[in-house]
Amino acid sequence: MAEKRDLINSQNTGFFQDLIQRIKLIGRLMGDKRVNFFLKILPVAAVVYLVSPLDLVPGLALPVIGALDDAAVLWLGTSLFVALCPEEVVQEHLGALNKVVDSSWRDVGLESGEEIVEVQPREEP
Repeated sequence: MAEKRDLINSQNTGFFQDLIQRIKLIGRLMGDKRVNFFLKILPVAAVVYLVSPLDLVPGLALPVIGALDDAAVLWLGTSLFVALCPEEVVQEHLGALNKVVDSSWRDVGLESGEEIVEVQPREEP
């Protein structure tokens, strides 16, 4: 279970970037047919609880705790959803979200024996 904890690798990214990536991951997992339908109920139920007028701890009685329980239910629902999804599916979607082309910039020099080819656009009839 410790391996599933680092499902989203934070590489000195900000809180909002991690949040956006988690939302994109959940959206991709919700649309994936390999994820069990009943698992998809977890994030939906968490969002429904968030907008529902029913509340475990009313915000009027305890304003700070009332907001924290909504956030805790949302976090728990989405975290459980990602943790219970098949790991290979989660890794596949994370790989697609993190796809970055590694390359380096270099100037083309004629001294290295390379040839520069100029291409002219075709004229459309």
